[in-house]
Amino acid sequence: MPEVIPSAVRKTAFALTASLALLATACTGQSGSGATDDASKDTTINFWHAWSAQNEVRAVKKLIAGFEKAHPNIHVHIVGDMTDDKINQALRSGGSDAPDVISSFTTNNVGKFCSSGALVDLNPFFKKSGIDPDTTFPKTMNEYTQFEGNRCTVPLLGDAYGLYYNKTAFRKAGIANPPKTWSEFEADAKKLTVPDGDSYKQLGFMPDYHGWESTTEHYFAQFSPTYFDKDGTSNLAKDPAFEKGFSLQKRLVDELGGFQKLEKFRATLGDEWGPKHPFHTGQVAMQLDGEWRLGMALAAKPTFDIGVAPLPVPDDQAAQYGKGYITGTIAGIAAAGHKQNAAWELVKYMTTDTDAVVGFSNDLHNVPSTLAALKSPKLTYDPRFKTFLDIAANPNSATSPASINGGQYLVTIQQFGYDYESGKVTDLTSGLKKTAAQIDTDIAQAK
Repeated sequence: MPEVIPSAVRKTAFALTASLALLATACTGQSGSGATDDASKDTTINFWHAWSAQNEVRAVKKLIAGFEKAHPNIHVHIVGDMTDDKINQALRSGGSDAPDVISSFTTNNVGKFCSSGALVDLNPFFKKSGIDPDTTFPKTMNEYTQFEGNRCTVPLLGDAYGLYYNKTAFRKAGIANPPKTWSEFEADAKKLTVPDGDSYKQLGFMPDYHGWESTTEHYFAQFSPTYFDKDGTSNLAKDPAFEKGFSLQKRLVDELGGFQKLEKFRATLGDEWGPKHPFHTGQVAMQLDGEWRLGMALAAKPTFDIGVAPLPVPDDQAAQYGKGYITGTIAGIAAAGHKQNAAWELVKYMTTDTDAVVGFSNDLHNVPSTLAALKSPKLTYDPRFKTFLDIAANPNSATSPASINGGQYLVTIQQFGYDYESGKVTDLTSGLKKTAAQIDTDIAQAK
C-alpha cells in the first residue's frame, strides 16, 4: 500500500463560532425539504472541503468528476484546504462564492453546525429520495452526524481506531496472539518492555495521553461510556466506565515506569506523521492508532512484521471484543444557499452511491461510510485493513456525542487526564465531579 498523507489531521479541533446572524439567515430557504431550485437545469454549485495533500486532492477531483458525469447539468466548483473557521465565515457571509456543500474533518463540531442553523436538516432530503439513513450508514457514523434530532450532516468516509502490534517482538516475548482484554494487554505491555537504565530499549506501549492517538476518548470507547444524561448534563462522575478508563490508563503509566520516565522517553521519539514514528522504528511495540497508520508504517519499511487487531475491551465485556472508536469526515448543505436541491444531488452521490463511496475509500485509504460499501467486492486493501472495516461495522463501536459547544467537553476531560496521569490530581472521584461540573457550566454558557 502506498504511503498515505492521513486525513486523520481531522482530529484537530477547529473552533466553530455561531452567530445570531447565521441563525437568522439559516432559517430561510430550508423548508421540509423546502429547497425550490430545479436540479435538472444547468447550474454550478460550490463544494468546500478540507483535504490538502496531493493524493487527497486528486481523489476529490476524481469523485467530483464521477458526479458530473452522472449529472452533466450540475457543475461543481471545488475549493480545498478549508478549515472549519473558514467554512463558518463563508456560511455566515453568504454570496455567490460561498459554499453550497461543505465537508469537515471535525465531527466534534456537528452540535455547533446543527444548533446554529448553519447547515440544513437533511432528514427531509433523505425522505424525499427514499433513503433510510438507519439502514444505509453504520450505527456509530449515523449517530455522530446528528444533534438533538437534526441530521445536518452525513458521513463521508470514516476513521476507525484499533491496535497495531509488532509481531516480531511478540514472538520474541513468547506472546502468541494480540490481547483481547485490558488485563491481557497490561501483561503483554509489561512483557514487551525492555528497560535501559532510566530509558527503554523497547517500550511495550506508550500510555500517556500526549502519546499520539492515546486520547481519553479513544481509550474510553472500549468501555462503552455514556457522556451525558438524558437531561444533557455530564455523566462523567456517574458512569463507572470513566473511572475504569482513567484507572486503567493510570495503572499502565505506573506499571510501565511512571509518568516522568515515560515523558522523558517520549521526548526522544519521532513525531506522529514522520517515518521515525516510534512504532515504525520498533521503539514502541504496540500502538493505538487509526486505519491510516498501516500505509504509513509499511511505507517506512519496518524491519518487523506488523499485526493489526481491535483494541482490547474490559474483562467483563469480553463478548464485545471487536469494537472501537469511530470518527470521520462529514458533509452538509449550506442553509443560506439557494441551490439546495442541486447540492443534495452532490451530497447524495458522494455519501450514498456505493461505487462512489468505494472509489473514494480506495483512493484515500479511509473506511467506507455505508454498510453496502463496507461489503463491496470492489474495495481494494491490504488484508489487515479489514480489521478496521469490521470495527466500523460493529454496532458496539462508539464515538463522542455531539454537543452544543463542539468538542469543548472533550478538551476538558483530556485536560483532567493530563492532571491525573501526572499526579497533579490524586483524588479521581473528586476530580471527576469537578470536571463534570465544569462541562455543565461550559454547556450552559453556550446555550
